Amino acid sequence: MTERISGKKTPLLVAAAAVVAAGSVAGYLYFKGLPGKSSTPLESAKLVPDEALMTAFVATDSQSWSKLKQFGSPEAQKLVTQGLQNFQAQMLADSNINYEKDLKPWIGGVMFAIMPSPEKAVGKEPNLLMVVGIQNKLKALEFSNRLKAQEKAKIEEKQYKGITVSNVKEENGTNYHTTVLGDHLLLAFQPEILENAIDTFKGEPSFASKGEVATGLEKGAGVQNPIAQVYVSDWASVVKQYATNSPNAPQLPATTLKQLEQVKSVVMGLGVDNEGLRLKADAQMNPQAITQEFKPAPGTVVSEFPAETMALVTGHKISEYWSQMVAQSKNSPEIKASVDQVRQSVKNTVNLDADKEIFGWMDGEFGLGVISSNQGILAQFGFGSALVVETGDRKTAESTFNKLGVLVKQNLPFLSIDQRKIGDKEITEWKIPQGALLGYGWLDDNSLFVALGPLVDVIANKPANPLDTSPSFKAIAGSLPKSNQGYFYLDMDRVMPVVNNFTEQSGKPISPEASAILNSMRGVGVTAAWENKTTNQLEMLFSLKRSSK
Repeated sequence: MTERISGKKTPLLVAAAAVVAAGSVAGYLYFKGLPGKSSTPLESAKLVPDEALMTAFVATDSQSWSKLKQFGSPEAQKLVTQGLQNFQAQMLADSNINYEKDLKPWIGGVMFAIMPSPEKAVGKEPNLLMVVGIQNKLKALEFSNRLKAQEKAKIEEKQYKGITVSNVKEENGTNYHTTVLGDHLLLAFQPEILENAIDTFKGEPSFASKGEVATGLEKGAGVQNPIAQVYVSDWASVVKQYATNSPNAPQLPATTLKQLEQVKSVVMGLGVDNEGLRLKADAQMNPQAITQEFKPAPGTVVSEFPAETMALVTGHKISEYWSQMVAQSKNSPEIKASVDQVRQSVKNTVNLDADKEIFGWMDGEFGLGVISSNQGILAQFGFGSALVVETGDRKTAESTFNKLGVLVKQNLPFLSIDQRKIGDKEITEWKIPQGALLGYGWLDDNSLFVALGPLVDVIANKPANPLDTSPSFKAIAGSLPKSNQGYFYLDMDRVMPVVNNFTEQSGKPISPEASAILNSMRGVGVTAAWENKTTNQLEMLFSLKRSSK
């Protein structure tokens, strides 16, 4: 769907369209008129026909992008700047165009709209409509006058409902259609799409005329200093169209498409705030698709992990998700195959009933963490893992681990199983000659923990410095919604030494450039939550370190 417009084409097309727009007397008079203005997602969407499947708006003003300068080391900032300059140079390599000098002064935001395939569509041209805001008409005219002399494309003009439309045929075979409507330059690869946009300009329903769309575009996803925004009005249709127009895309099963139809619309926004880059997404669900009530996770499991935790995933009620998957398998051969495979694998490997003895008792909050450690058997790796699971069925959980212990002793004669006490907690450990391999026990009547090697003592002894009170967690995840379904947390300061160690041992160390970028990140935090019964929200923060300047 997008191969034909990627890489060098997009800015060149915009530049060529500007030349066309100023190539006639009407265009000249237009550009010599009042100054333009930067566009907004809502203003741009007023020129997009109402049948659009999705829109993506990219801000081009320097105000939002300049906020990124407060982050990163001088080395990282230099690399990012060079990367952007190289990217712009590559895209404009076939011309004498300089983005900063020739395009940036007059472009006021760009919207990409994915449209349904026109009935009369010929070939495989993208179903794309571009809406480019013109914030400075005089600068656009100056640029087009400089460029017209070197433009080699064949241009044919026609009138459609009193609007001049230009068909541009380049030497390389690229064919597109462009016009100017108000303070916007429009471009499409299929003439019907551009004509529909003109109809919209003259009063036909627009994408923005839909009540929920207008609200979503105006409100956005709630990020500060937005640099990009995506609005998907028909999630299932977008995926279907992508699968149809992309020969390498996997074939989607009917049941998967049916699940996609549960999502009505999605609005996503990417912005820059004082913590770094923040992504927010709101998904509106079909009310009929929600068969259960999603309550927030208690959030207490985070405190069971120490400040040395480098990565953590939390959530709750695994048993409910498994039960829902089993229920869906009755009407879905694909899901049934996955469920049957899990059940059979568990049965063949450890001779347990996956439904009752694995997932059934996991009905509370859980946390799976990776923790820095240079002790015992973990010294050679620099880290280990630990799992904490709350359950209302302690009896079944204990039975499961007893069965696993018997199975392990039968198949691994060098492994012994011993009990010991850590404070008032009874701990069971699986030991090898080098020391404790794994241990588990109960933090309280309902909370089971399993940890590798020396991390048994770390988890069993309530951490003196729990993760949720650590400066790293507060910086990376502290600004995320507290009422959520769980966390994903990644501390780059603790991850990078481990990554560097492994890559150096493998003889393939990380390049200085990649290292500079990664070391500018403090971490990544993600949460998901339900605002109400039909609105699911995702928030992701790429926490960045402040510039040392």
